[in-house]
Amino acid sequence: MSSILTNTSAMVALQTLKSINSGLAKVQGEISTGKSISSSADNSAVWAISKVMESDVKGFKAISDSLSLGKSTVAVARQAAETVTDLLTEMKGKIVAAQEDNVDRTKINEDVAALSSQIESVVAAAQFNGLNLVDGVSGNVDVLSSLDRDATGSVNASTIEVTGQDLAVGGYTANDIFASSGGTPSANGDTVALSLDSAGGNDNIVIDDSAGAAFAEGDRVVLRIGDQEVSYTVSEADSLATTPSDMVAVGLKNAIDALGIEDLVVDYDSGSPGQLDFTNNTGNDIAVTGQFMNAGCGGLGALDSIDVPTALGAEGALGTIETLIDTAIDAASSLGSVEGRINIQSDFVSKLTDSLKAGIGSLVDAWQLWPLR
Repeated sequence: MSSILTNTSAMVALQTLKSINSGLAKVQGEISTGKSISSSADNSAVWAISKVMESDVKGFKAISDSLSLGKSTVAVARQAAETVTDLLTEMKGKIVAAQEDNVDRTKINEDVAALSSQIESVVAAAQFNGLNLVDGVSGNVDVLSSLDRDATGSVNASTIEVTGQDLAVGGYTANDIFASSGGTPSANGDTVALSLDSAGGNDNIVIDDSAGAAFAEGDRVVLRIGDQEVSYTVSEADSLATTPSDMVAVGLKNAIDALGIEDLVVDYDSGSPGQLDFTNNTGNDIAVTGQFMNAGCGGLGALDSIDVPTALGAEGALGTIETLIDTAIDAASSLGSVEGRINIQSDFVSKLTDSLKAGIGSLVDAWQLWPLR
């Protein structure tokens, strides 16, 4: 029996129509937005999570751009360091040729000077977007590499530090640091060479800054004994001492002793300021070369001191070029290592971004609404 005042059938039909319209609106919304949860009204918790993840994706896009910029900058610097290494190696070949007496050392010296100029040009041109990582000026640079979100929601930025390298050639100032009474110094006293024969060969090197400018803080004296190298850097206290050359000589003696070369005796002659006496009982000939580098010169500043028109200059240059090659190799190795780290991080960020996008999709995307026919 139907009620005269209440039409139950009509009410059921109306509710059914409302349900159909609601479902239709939901389907139309999912079709138009592609999302089953497009606003906080749909599911506030899931919507909030998806929005945080979307903000992270946006941040990682900026990080990807930063890594690309950093990779390009480091790649330019690495290529420059490798090119400098190749040029120095070519220069070494010419210096080795200059060891022979029956050669035109003047022509060889011209080739060496040309290679030095080429190295200076390479270092000056090794910049990307105004940043040069091998000129000794830029210092260390941080490349944005990641956003780290902890359990509390706090976000911190992570970086990859790129250590700037110093392959600058300029800034070298001559200083008569090796006295003529010890070893065989070059004309300007910035390099020295001596040969110790295998049967008790002995000689000495005298470090004496009285002939030129006084030692300054940061000045370095490098000695190469055979294929090993030691150095001493002048401290502020050394530069203010009564006889700074004594401090340098003692520091070099201690460094040579630490090499542990058996049967090579190095004595500091306290009666002769700055003098190191070498005695070779190793049974092998040993060449000893020295190089002065002042505090104001670049990492390759000693290039300016290479001069091979004479047998002495050629012998001293051989030790100097070995030191410079080591400097360039270390720079290229350091830049190559950090470039590899940036490449790995860039690949990780790309994969992480894809995973975050997939995760967001699984939370809010609208899936297949009807079976395929």
